[in-house]
Amino acid sequence: MTMNREGRPTAPAATKDAGVSPTFTGNRALDIEEKLIFEVGRLDVTGVDVEDPGSFQDRLGGHARKAPIDLPGLTEPEAMRHYVRLSRQNYAIDLGLYPLGSCTMKHNPRLNEKMARLPGFADVHPLQPLSTVPGAIDLVAELGRWLLELTGMASVAMSPKAGAHGEYCGMAAIKAAIAAKGETRPIVLVPESAHGTNPATAAALGFKVVPVPARADGTVDPAEVRKLLSPDVAAIMLTNPNTCGLFERDIVEIAEAVHAAGAYFYADGANFNAIVGKVRPGDLGVDAMHINLHKTFSTPHGGGGPGAGPVVLSEKLAPFAPVPFVRFNPDGSGEFVETRKQAGDTATPFGRITAFHGQMGMFVRALTYMMSHGADGLRQASEDAVLSANYIKARLSDVMTVAFPERPAMHEVLFDDRFLDGTGVTTLDFAKAMIDEGYHPMTMYFPLVVHGAMLIEPTESESKQSLDQFIGTLRHLAEKAKAGEVESFKAAPRLAPRKRLDETRAARQPKLAWSEPTTPKAEAAE
Repeated sequence: MTMNREGRPTAPAATKDAGVSPTFTGNRALDIEEKLIFEVGRLDVTGVDVEDPGSFQDRLGGHARKAPIDLPGLTEPEAMRHYVRLSRQNYAIDLGLYPLGSCTMKHNPRLNEKMARLPGFADVHPLQPLSTVPGAIDLVAELGRWLLELTGMASVAMSPKAGAHGEYCGMAAIKAAIAAKGETRPIVLVPESAHGTNPATAAALGFKVVPVPARADGTVDPAEVRKLLSPDVAAIMLTNPNTCGLFERDIVEIAEAVHAAGAYFYADGANFNAIVGKVRPGDLGVDAMHINLHKTFSTPHGGGGPGAGPVVLSEKLAPFAPVPFVRFNPDGSGEFVETRKQAGDTATPFGRITAFHGQMGMFVRALTYMMSHGADGLRQASEDAVLSANYIKARLSDVMTVAFPERPAMHEVLFDDRFLDGTGVTTLDFAKAMIDEGYHPMTMYFPLVVHGAMLIEPTESESKQSLDQFIGTLRHLAEKAKAGEVESFKAAPRLAPRKRLDETRAARQPKLAWSEPTTPKAEAAE
């Protein structure tokens, strides 16, 4: 048996159940084999008493359901047990280090949760009269002031619901500004290493996307940008630090070139966690940037929401911010106004981007995080995130291949698959083996500019002990691959509830509805 030089000893996976007879239930002590909810419940009953509605007029027209609903009925204990058992099979930031690059999966302090559950915040309703929620409005305004201070921008739109929604908002403001000048600019420049939402957002707004190639060191060359600039270019969408985990050192020169061509600079704020308190995007020439509150200011991440993606705008774009608008009053309070004319200016907003104003729980959590850290604490969090990434880079560079070794990493470090050459082990195999070790894999095969990319972002939340165990695990797996233990990788994960899945087949032939198994249960389990 080989041992990690650091962290816990790692036994070969096959030994875990050695000499253990299969159980009658299929369970392994507290590792419970939970069935699908359709197999647990019964289709002919409900878990609650539902009264007969009596006679009523059907207003659904031809859209009324014509067949039984076929939802499983469960008692309350059955429902609770089902979902608790499933939750035990999920990975979570409260279980361990979540190394997904570009996602910033950081710890969510419980203080944030406590504040978000205060009466007046937790129970605020979107349809309440504004006169009944002055404290909530003041909080939104205060958060907006913090965001403007941290970014050095002139205006903020608080209503977007998430990062991609914020991108759409910022680019819609750019489109409105171009139209206000009587210009037609159909092109948006997007670096090859950009997040996929960038070209998608530009295309959704009717722009033609033109890629900007990355140079050998993983950054954007101002000369390449100048080659592509013309009167047809509306904007460039660039992430800084970029998706390779590198600071775009020529960002000011790029911004100056873009502005000289009459275009705008949109910055993807997904990686703001690396530079908060260190650099203000507005000072770099940025005209618009969305901010992922869940990535930078520790609000819950994943599961499809709820989210919040405020957008900060430069003076040139501030007049085009969407309504409703948060007006900052001299006494420090905030106020929602439905038109910019009420705000005392002649601006022409591009319209309304959402029915209601953002997500209150996210606003409370983000402001709590900011106020509990203070300016110096936010800066230290950025510094610690960068330190963690560079520590991983330094400790693994002798057994794994760093994609861009010449430059310091920012808050994430990018490896490629060259260290696996000749081993027969792929990037996917390596990631699957991490599952058996109790880790969620890092971001794989992204960014696309690097072959076999493995993007790791430890965040500032992890202790040195936590990082050392993670590093020891990756070292062990890298050495194991180079030692020729290919089969153990090809079969991984062995210890996960569903073992190794055929993900390609699952994506191409998804089963979107449950039906009674047609094979004996023993075969279906296989």
